[in-house]
Amino acid sequence: MAENRAAMKASAGKLWGHRWGFEDTKFVINEDCSVSLTGNRYPLCGYRMYDFLPYVEEVLGMPVDLRDQLEEVQDKPVPAARRNEAFCQALEETFEDHQYSFDDRERLLHSHGQTTTEEVYKVIYRRLERIVDMVFYCDSEKAAQELVQLACRHDVCLVPFGGGTSVSSALRLPENESRMIVSVDMKRLDKLEWIDRDNLRACAQAGITGMRLEEELAKQGFTSGHEPDSVELSTLGGWISTNASGMKKNRYGNIEQIVEKISMITPQGTLEQLEALPRASLGMQLQSLLFGSEGNLGLITKAVFKIHPKPEVQRYGSVVFPNFRLGVEFMQRLAHSGFVPASIRLVDNVQFRFGQALKPPSSGTKAWADRLKKFYVLKLRGFDPFEMVAATIVMEGSRQEVGFQESNIYRLAKQFQGLPAGAENGRRGYMLTYAIAYIRDFLADYHIIGETFETSAPWSRIFDVCRAVEETAARRHREFSLPGKFYVSARVTQVYHTGVCIYFMYGFCAKGVENAEDVFADIEHSLRQSILENGGSISHHHGVGKLRKDFMKDTLSPSSIELLKKIKQASDPNNVFGIRNNVFAEQGVSRKDAKTQRTQG
Repeated sequence: MAENRAAMKASAGKLWGHRWGFEDTKFVINEDCSVSLTGNRYPLCGYRMYDFLPYVEEVLGMPVDLRDQLEEVQDKPVPAARRNEAFCQALEETFEDHQYSFDDRERLLHSHGQTTTEEVYKVIYRRLERIVDMVFYCDSEKAAQELVQLACRHDVCLVPFGGGTSVSSALRLPENESRMIVSVDMKRLDKLEWIDRDNLRACAQAGITGMRLEEELAKQGFTSGHEPDSVELSTLGGWISTNASGMKKNRYGNIEQIVEKISMITPQGTLEQLEALPRASLGMQLQSLLFGSEGNLGLITKAVFKIHPKPEVQRYGSVVFPNFRLGVEFMQRLAHSGFVPASIRLVDNVQFRFGQALKPPSSGTKAWADRLKKFYVLKLRGFDPFEMVAATIVMEGSRQEVGFQESNIYRLAKQFQGLPAGAENGRRGYMLTYAIAYIRDFLADYHIIGETFETSAPWSRIFDVCRAVEETAARRHREFSLPGKFYVSARVTQVYHTGVCIYFMYGFCAKGVENAEDVFADIEHSLRQSILENGGSISHHHGVGKLRKDFMKDTLSPSSIELLKKIKQASDPNNVFGIRNNVFAEQGVSRKDAKTQRTQG
């Protein structure tokens, strides 16, 4: 735990803004065509990666032209704010001027999340269709209540904003919204209010980021254990509103198992369970609706959640398997054992080779040892370098608990031809996840568009889902006559009794492709359709937002959707919280219908 926090140093540092992460961290190309990651936040920082670009060129089937970079729009066009003058006058009378801003830069920064093509690509290289009209910085529950009442009185649209890390287009503004839109930035609500040592629970304000929360808890000897990929930037309120999952959910649970009480300010008042309880039979529990609410119902202001004493031991590990099927069979047996570690993730061969390409060059004794290991694995054990996969492991707990897990995990792995690959490979594999979004932004400058998306699937359908995604990607690549080859890889990131979370990465070179972002979005939509048709879910933890709204009819019955809309109408009759995510999204023309209309026209 302490090692992770020290490596990431997430509590300080200026953010890029529209791009992901911190300004001191960026992938750059050196004069010898190697790639380096600047700064010192992550294990990947501070050395030259000579195999990075060759790997990218291999999997995409074409060279990366280092002389041809996409040009970022420097003076980003920002339309004039739509002002509801009565609301603005009331705002001036109620709040100090430091609590709100009409600054163009702030408005633009609060008008998007981190969805690649629909948000980041457009704001950097194109333009956004709709921008918020004002940013309000919420610093107390009283301010939240007053703001909501003013918005109700003057018919203004409010959009909750946490860390801005959404990858489901949940922060993309409805283009047809004619009212003044106010982004409600919650990050000033960032206090850890109290810790209950006897009952191992704590209360924090919703705008606190994951790493700040962990730092504050660590001072008292505790952890929440919730560690999503976005932990440096995402907020407690954001986790709840997307129904998030963390990398260590095996030990600590998903967010709905961690949080015991939520406070949300709505136009009809405060929604909350009066007491935080370990469990209670309360009849139908309204609080369950707040998980995954995606900004549609109100402002989450604070939450009570479980905490744990910091683990005595944290240990990394890794195992390599001859192929993905054997790795999955191992994961399934492990999921039904009594020694599941805090985190275990299985990467396919495509991601395994990428991880190898990002390793630092070795020398001296280490280089000799690496050659010996490679000889043993490839020659003596007969592993195929284009088939083998790897699992990265994080174990936490007492020394006895971790020792029990470690011995049994490796013993079980041996039954599936798994070979221990060392703690350092496990640590690097685990920490690599924090660099993925930086890699996306780096490659985008060279016309390579990439995105991650996830699903949950039963054990029996894992290979069906993976095969369907690859086959669909191949078919759509041909249909659009895209250059080179496409990139698809998968990793199993979470295990459950009945299935897993599968995390995909997809991309292609868009050089010379007209309206590349729209082509990408079209293909991603097809990939999601293929997942649902083969037994996968609409999402595992990213949420629905607007990106996956078309698939809600394949997820919930019509009566279920109608009931949710009636609850929204009762709670927010004037649609003050009008971000329109999930079942409340605008039902426009589908991409398929739009394509047909263009062809016929």
